[in-house]
Amino acid sequence: MQAYDAQTLVLCALADGPLHGYAVNTAIERLVGTRLGPGSLYGALSRLEAKQLIEPADDAGAQPRQRPVRLTPTGRQVLERELRSMAKVAAAGLASLKVNPA
Repeated sequence: MQAYDAQTLVLCALADGPLHGYAVNTAIERLVGTRLGPGSLYGALSRLEAKQLIEPADDAGAQPRQRPVRLTPTGRQVLERELRSMAKVAAAGLASLKVNPA
């Protein structure tokens, strides 16, 4: 079983545009084949908002679990930097294994 960082998964899910919690988890499931538990998902959303990497989208009156959120410009930069770093590590590891990247 692979371990994924919940915050990185949430940022990836939001890269295409604003989503509410359930839709974020659905996007994560499409990406990695599994859903985050409610504590992991909403904990990640809360931490990302506290770090100002995501922010509420237009529908401010929605319930917390139905409130859409979006990446901030800083969140987009952090995600790009994280993904580039992960890609570099993956490429080095695959090269060491003498495996062609997929």
